[in-house]
Amino acid sequence: MRPTALFLLLAAAAPAHADTLFTMPSVPDVTDGDGWAVALGAGIEYESEYDGSDDYGTELEPGLVVQWRSGNQMGFLEGQELGWRARLADVWLVQAGLRYEMGREESEAPELAGMGDVDDELVVMGEVRRALGDWDNWVAGRVMTGGSDIGTLGVVALGHTFTMGRPGMGIDLFAFATFASSAFINRDFGVTPEQAANTGYPVTDLDSGYRSVGVSLAGRWRFGERWQLQAEAGYEKYNSDIGDSPLVLQDYESEIGVSLYYRF
Repeated sequence: MRPTALFLLLAAAAPAHADTLFTMPSVPDVTDGDGWAVALGAGIEYESEYDGSDDYGTELEPGLVVQWRSGNQMGFLEGQELGWRARLADVWLVQAGLRYEMGREESEAPELAGMGDVDDELVVMGEVRRALGDWDNWVAGRVMTGGSDIGTLGVVALGHTFTMGRPGMGIDLFAFATFASSAFINRDFGVTPEQAANTGYPVTDLDSGYRSVGVSLAGRWRFGERWQLQAEAGYEKYNSDIGDSPLVLQDYESEIGVSLYYRF
């Protein structure tokens, strides 16, 4: 799972307005008051070919945001997530929904030959953020869980918002740590006996617990009433056991991306 995807719904972002529901650049809000809003865009990312790879490449992806707002709550379809979020007592952000978690194909890299494909999964996600005094500083927790094939991922984070211009515009910078079930960790980094027989890699069965630590940022800048530019970057360092997996050619990953959206 990419570092910028651990918390941020960064496949989707769009212009914020003076009455934006969420003042953090990492939380999309394409609405202009109550009602429906739609934004379309495209982005380019430079990232590793798979989690643990030392080979990097660029990828162009389309983006879609559909939101319906009523007061201090919102329903949304943003990239790979469908859900609901709300602002409570002005100091809480809560959200829940479904996420389509992408798998992996063995054709993505020579190192994956014989490993077989990892299936896409539909998972349940939930997140809570709490302002520390005001929304310039905040703490957050997020959980994503699915069936036995994917397991559970938990994330905790501490962030700071650098506001630039209108509310919702600027940069969110946060440090995070991830914790996961053995199923989630082995989905990306484990090697089963069957895979070991196909590849020559040693059998690798990793335990649950601490997974990684990292830092990410997300920036959004609005141009006119309908155009918005988003930039994102992240760095994630895996734990030492993951670093010893034969699939992991470097024990960290990083990425950078830029997206442009138009709100209808």
